[in-house]
Amino acid sequence: MAEEEKDAPVFHLQRVYLKDLSVEIPHAPEVFLDNTQPKLSFEIDSFDSELKDEMVEVGVKCTITCKLGEKTGFLVEAKEAGIFEIKNVSDEQKTLLKGITCPNIVYPYLRANLADILQRASFPPVHLTEINWEIFYQQKQEKINGTNGNNNESDKNPQVNGEVGSSK
Repeated sequence: MAEEEKDAPVFHLQRVYLKDLSVEIPHAPEVFLDNTQPKLSFEIDSFDSELKDEMVEVGVKCTITCKLGEKTGFLVEAKEAGIFEIKNVSDEQKTLLKGITCPNIVYPYLRANLADILQRASFPPVHLTEINWEIFYQQKQEKINGTNGNNNESDKNPQVNGEVGSSK
């Protein structure tokens, strides 16, 4: 019985933390008086790195840019990460945990931190949409493996990109 427990698959979240945060408001205070319709753009990607003792760091990074015409209203870059213990699983299972399950756990913390920091910087909070990390992972793998029929070097690090709003 003890031998079975020793070889049982293990997946534990050890800690979630804000790894990096940068907020730039290059045109403050004028930006707070500008009535131009804001245009938001964002980039989201995941990352991972092996640590010691069968621990792995998995994170999600996001950049949000707010444009008011030609001016930058704000630029926020953040990385939220978690430390996970993953052992006694196949390499394929570990890859799926790092690519799908772990970002799915970390992402809500990133969303909350970004909404909070923007509100504290006197902007309306930006609530990022939910992400289906399984589809995100599949698309990322297709780009990395070149199965999209295109082997550009820029496709080796795919990201989710999007824009919200329109400029007048």
